[in-house]
Amino acid sequence: MNSFLLLGIIIWIYMLSVLKRAKLTAFSFIVGSVGMFFILMALSMPYWIWFFTHAVINGVDWLGSITHMSQCFPKYGIVYINNNLNPVTMTIDYECSGIIETAAYTSLLAFYPTYSRQEKVFYLVFGTLWIYLSNIIRLMIVILMVHFGGASLFYLAHSILGRIIFYFLVITLYYNVFTYSRLSQGIYQIFKERIKRT
Repeated sequence: MNSFLLLGIIIWIYMLSVLKRAKLTAFSFIVGSVGMFFILMALSMPYWIWFFTHAVINGVDWLGSITHMSQCFPKYGIVYINNNLNPVTMTIDYECSGIIETAAYTSLLAFYPTYSRQEKVFYLVFGTLWIYLSNIIRLMIVILMVHFGGASLFYLAHSILGRIIFYFLVITLYYNVFTYSRLSQGIYQIFKERIKRT
């Protein structure tokens, strides 16, 4: 572990303890979430990045093998998009893995003051799967557009439309977890009731 990272973790823990003793919940949430995000990002290299990129490319590979619109090379993180005019090669890397969004979500959830531990675990699993599937949907939209429309649509599909859809889905998750569910206990309550019925 990097000595700067270790020093940062010690300072972060000390700041959290001071804020907790002072009962400054809002500042504790901000410092905790921001600090945890940077710690998770620092610890994600290289193993978690590898895991996330391979999870995404394997999901795309599975869907691509069903539709025959793309071919994946998981070892290299490459997606080869088939089309009649000129095929396109897309690389699944750090930015496409969804690790930044997952780390941000996890950090906010860990310090969100009103959820119990069971609720946090539930929303952690639910949110991570939601972000993963949203990322797969985004990449499949890119593949669909390039497969049917050609290489000229790659920029529009990848950098604009795909990102708009992905961030719309992520914002929907944030709204349901941090706003709506807090008001009505929506998703978690539904989950608990269904578990009780079975």
